Amino acid sequence: MEQQSLTMVILNGKGAGNDVLRAAIGTLRQEGFPIEVRVTWEHGDGERYLNEAIERGAATVVAGGGDGTINEIASALAKRPPSHRPVLGVLPLGTANDFATSAGIPEEMEPALRLAIVGKAVDIDLARVNHDHYFINMATGGFGTRITTETPEKLKSALGGVSYIIHGLMRMDTLKADRCEINGPDFAWQGDALVIGIGNGRQAGGGQRLCPSALINDGKLELSIVTSQELLPTLLHSITRDDENPNIEAASLPWLTIHAPHPMTFNLDGEPLSGTDFRIEVIPNALSCRLPPSCALLA
Repeated sequence: MEQQSLTMVILNGKGAGNDVLRAAIGTLRQEGFPIEVRVTWEHGDGERYLNEAIERGAATVVAGGGDGTINEIASALAKRPPSHRPVLGVLPLGTANDFATSAGIPEEMEPALRLAIVGKAVDIDLARVNHDHYFINMATGGFGTRITTETPEKLKSALGGVSYIIHGLMRMDTLKADRCEINGPDFAWQGDALVIGIGNGRQAGGGQRLCPSALINDGKLELSIVTSQELLPTLLHSITRDDENPNIEAASLPWLTIHAPHPMTFNLDGEPLSGTDFRIEVIPNALSCRLPPSCALLA
């Protein structure tokens, strides 16, 4: 059997005790795949382990966790020159796993790990915000961001992605729009936005398909602006249907700018970023990622 290249699995600390994953790693090691595991404990660990993986000559780095963990590893990869950039694999171990779900990555550990190691690598886009922040899946602003950042950990652990919707229903009294101005190539909008979704992927917040047409290799970002005061029907529409929603302004853009008179917070794959001015641009073919052959996010 030919010598297989090293795979480094970088696990979020919350997933380190997953016995099913441990068994899956054991199975693939027995098949001859050299796999090493590192567990993150504090901010910066992901990038440090990625640097170690590159020094060790790893062909693949697998991000094991939720959207935040995938974001951390993808962001670190984007900062490396292409010649020193391993392929990204994804193990869905988070609460919502919005990116993995949209991409069709298996929920079961062994098929997901096998895909991450031997699946076909494809080039995908990444989004960059204000020159040094990134997201692989989606940036959300407005009421949706407040809900995803405020949802209690215990509720997320008990109910998974549905917890965001339940917590949102509990907080409808705090509903408040953000006044802002959004511009891009042949696009200009200003007004009050309840929710803003900027999608490289299609869903956020535990299954809300804010950008149902987004593709991760088309050189574009999908913009969705929820303008209706009827937020609940609008969000239920986005969860259950893919047809055009009259309460959503939509556009497909390679870049856009957002200006607000008061600070806004955007959630970049789970990482909050606040300010009054944002420039968000797509970086085509920024990473190589192992995805299912029938991945719906690929053009």
